[in-house]
Amino acid sequence: MISLSLFLVIVATSTSFIIWRLTRSLISSSPLDNVPGPKSLSYSKGNIEKLFDRTGWDFLDDLGTKYNKVVRLTGLFGHRMLYVFDPTALQYIVLKDAGAYEIPEWAQAINHLTVGPSILGVRGETHRKQRKILNPVFSVKHMRSLAPIFYAIAHKLCTSIDAQVGHRAIELDIMAWLSRVSLELIGQGGLGCSLDTLEKPTPNVFGDALKDMTAAIFAFAELQFFSKHVKKLGPAWFRDTLANMIPISKITRLRNTIRTIETESVKILRAKKTALQAGEAKVTEQVGEGKDIMSVLLKANMNASVDEGLSDAELLAQMGTLAAAATDTTSNALTKMMEILAHDSGIQERLRAEITEAQRQYGKYIPHDELVALPYMDAFCRETLRLYPPVPQIMREAQNDTIMPLSKPMVGVDGATIQEIIVPAGTTIVIAIRSWNLDKDVWGDNALEFKPERWMNPLPSTVTESRIPGVYSNLMTFHGGGRSCVGFKFSQLEIKVLLSVLLPKFRISPAGNTKDVVWNLSGIQYPTLGRESNKPAFPITMERISI
Repeated sequence: MISLSLFLVIVATSTSFIIWRLTRSLISSSPLDNVPGPKSLSYSKGNIEKLFDRTGWDFLDDLGTKYNKVVRLTGLFGHRMLYVFDPTALQYIVLKDAGAYEIPEWAQAINHLTVGPSILGVRGETHRKQRKILNPVFSVKHMRSLAPIFYAIAHKLCTSIDAQVGHRAIELDIMAWLSRVSLELIGQGGLGCSLDTLEKPTPNVFGDALKDMTAAIFAFAELQFFSKHVKKLGPAWFRDTLANMIPISKITRLRNTIRTIETESVKILRAKKTALQAGEAKVTEQVGEGKDIMSVLLKANMNASVDEGLSDAELLAQMGTLAAAATDTTSNALTKMMEILAHDSGIQERLRAEITEAQRQYGKYIPHDELVALPYMDAFCRETLRLYPPVPQIMREAQNDTIMPLSKPMVGVDGATIQEIIVPAGTTIVIAIRSWNLDKDVWGDNALEFKPERWMNPLPSTVTESRIPGVYSNLMTFHGGGRSCVGFKFSQLEIKVLLSVLLPKFRISPAGNTKDVVWNLSGIQYPTLGRESNKPAFPITMERISI
């Protein structure tokens, strides 16, 4: 066993090595120094701390309005970063020169640590292979087959909330319910297993671990940037020994969460393989009836060539990624929608009227194609996801020296005109999803206003001619290009099914302490009751609608 003194020497040496690598960037000049941006706040943290601070919304607003559409930021120990929402620059980052702007090395390291080689954490040819086999699994055709499963789960949620509400108006934490139902939707529709009965709260080892993983990762966001340097400290056994010796509760929490997810994922994968080998009848007996994402993926993988198929490690990684990524983003977006509906009875009544008319025409279960085409519901969802993207920003890293063109010239720090920016290898790029979605030059003077009607009329030419590379409605909410959100149709269906089931049954209004709710800036924004709380929550008042 390593002695305490040796442990302290290792930590001190390792820390010095990492700091030396990080501070080298302070010694040399960079072409990015001429790009205007906010002043660095400290030697060690630059101004990146504000980018990840839960109260950092004003900082993001300043970046989106007080500078150009490419802004220089300062990271840890002087590391240069670019905050980008220029449409031409985004085209190059996301589409035309996407190979030069990959996920950061630290993000890749964190992804491999948490779930393994999933589609979110691999690069190049490996990513292309995974994307090729995953794209058909999330097709519209497959979403149609999942709609009945989604409706059944949504009605189960409705029954449970109705039992709590009874014949009176009551306050309840709608976010807790939406988190639970999102987990069950991804459980049955994604993994082919039940993760929450939606009845009385019952422990589910896998479900609880999935709920905790995102929070465990974001709990030490700044440390993520050290991971690529930690990789250079020595062989894996040395790094593992060092990690196991670090007495930090956040690391222990994450490590335990990872082990649970891996163990439970292996069990599910084995059961699905056994069912497939036993024949179609056995598959349809499982939760999800063989229509879930993982069952369809396994079938596709069995028919793929050796070169194009996914290994068991890759399949397991998709399971953890699918569940963790889909649960918080969708439930938080739904919570924001509930907040909007609670505060605007006009929007709520108009949406409810559209749903009930569709139900009179098509029945209680509005068919998939008719549901996703409901005009006001679609406009409401688009506007919410424009104004309040669950993921405000994502990171990329320049793989080599490259040139980033701009849609319009800008003035540099030295007063000269900048037509394009030389981006050195290793530069961190922040794709500013929220700033693009709120840009008044694109969306007009009412860009900061919630107006679903904007989507029911022709969009202004400033939007349609921007050629933004987003996969969804001229927005960057679901990213774009080869790294766009592969499950965005799954998420949209989930949201619309839940709205179509809940709104005809319940009237929503603010709770007494709704005014205390704050939305926190994070990798995935989330609400809490007050600034000091770390527990996601959103209270609203619900009452049964008399029929």
